Amino acid sequence: MAFCLVMDFLGYATYAVPFLGEFLDIIWAPVSALIFMRMFGGAKGFFGGIFNFVEELMPGLDFIPTFTITWFVQYFSKNKEAYKLRSLTR
Repeated sequence: MAFCLVMDFLGYATYAVPFLGEFLDIIWAPVSALIFMRMFGGAKGFFGGIFNFVEELMPGLDFIPTFTITWFVQYFSKNKEAYKLRSLTR
């Protein structure tokens, strides 16, 4: 979770540099997409990485916390399955 927050903050930090921020997004977008793909893996990592790449390149969309949203979706989907299994054993 902490790493996801850091990654989203780094993506958002390009707003802090006027005029240079959009150029930094061109560099940051592929790096962020590759990290996203490696971090989440599978189809979720692939499609999420593409979305993350486009989101970082598009002006004005850097505020979307893509890493954190995906972490929450993955975390709660795993815990939902664990909760179902635990309730079946009682």
